[in-house]
Amino acid sequence: MTENDDDSLEQRRDALSAKLAARERSEAIETAKEKQSEESRKGMALGLKISSEFIAAIAVGAMLGYLIDRFVGTTPWGMIILLLLGFCAGVLNVLRAMGMVATPDPGVSRGDDPSHKR
Repeated sequence: MTENDDDSLEQRRDALSAKLAARERSEAIETAKEKQSEESRKGMALGLKISSEFIAAIAVGAMLGYLIDRFVGTTPWGMIILLLLGFCAGVLNVLRAMGMVATPDPGVSRGDDPSHKR
């Protein structure tokens, strides 16, 4: 091998190294974009879940209040009271979903807590 061949090989190796580095950078950028869009999708899904639970709680309260008013004849008090209770239930569901309120433990409410011995 001559010196010219060594220089040519060195140049091709440097060019290949530069191409590989550029490809690694572009793949890293793509990976970061995918991760960001995945986080965005998770946030959107959580927002839709929370808002639908909130609206459903209010709608159920209003519907039950309307039915009670219709059959019992307490217009408009049943709807007003159950609409407010539905709103409170919706707010509680949102707070639970956000982790600001602990979910109820069914064992503790019945007195089945193993830490309390009788």
